[in-house]
Amino acid sequence: MSSIERDVVLRADSIGMIFNPDSAKPVTAIADIGFDLHRGEVVAIVGPSGCGKTTLFNIIAGLQIPSQGKVHVNGKQVDQATGHVGYMLQKDLLLPWRTVLDNVIIGLQVRNTPRKEAETIARGLIEAYGLRDFEKSYPSELSGGMRQRVAFMRTLAFSPDVILLDEPFSALDSQTRLVLQADMARIIRERNCSVVLVTHDVGEAITMADRIVVITSRPGRVKAIHDVDIAPESRHPMKVRKQPRFTQLYEQIWAELGVNIAA
Repeated sequence: MSSIERDVVLRADSIGMIFNPDSAKPVTAIADIGFDLHRGEVVAIVGPSGCGKTTLFNIIAGLQIPSQGKVHVNGKQVDQATGHVGYMLQKDLLLPWRTVLDNVIIGLQVRNTPRKEAETIARGLIEAYGLRDFEKSYPSELSGGMRQRVAFMRTLAFSPDVILLDEPFSALDSQTRLVLQADMARIIRERNCSVVLVTHDVGEAITMADRIVVITSRPGRVKAIHDVDIAPESRHPMKVRKQPRFTQLYEQIWAELGVNIAA
């Protein structure tokens, strides 16, 4: 096995999903989608609304079984929800009756991690990522950006092999969105996380991803895969937009999406 093969943490192999296959009007949501995610890499998936991005995420997370194809995480086929994958949704889904600390440790508690150990892990994250003074605060006392930080720390706490981010900034105002993009990208690099990001924002995909998978309109298929060959130090959400490569990628991907939207 080559070093490249050993470095693959997630493989989606010819994934297809047909809903109501035995009915008079079956719906093919996605078809023959395939890509690899390497350790420490961020892959962004972009496509028009209704192209099946959420369906693909549910399959990767083991929440749905595909009609065709297979997903493997670290060489093991995913056929049910697994603790090897952390799934962060658009909404933070923090429990309102639990403090920041108690929200961060939820995943660890599900894994029966001793309370003292779970708190140590959570406090390390809270300290490192700027919420030390809010450890005892409740979600209602936090801004939208702070709530998303807590949701991300909750995902990081149990060290999943793969992190799925489903439009994690969509509910935020534009300024908070840019700040959180920069923060989350930094955290991902610091912790060498392996991430699949779904977003409608092409600029966000270029800012955060190492590769971008462009999906067609339904049934979703892989139209193109682009390498984001921009140096990490130039990836700040404001700096990156000044890069000629950003403009080139943005226009190319937008044109690909435009063809599908118009079809």
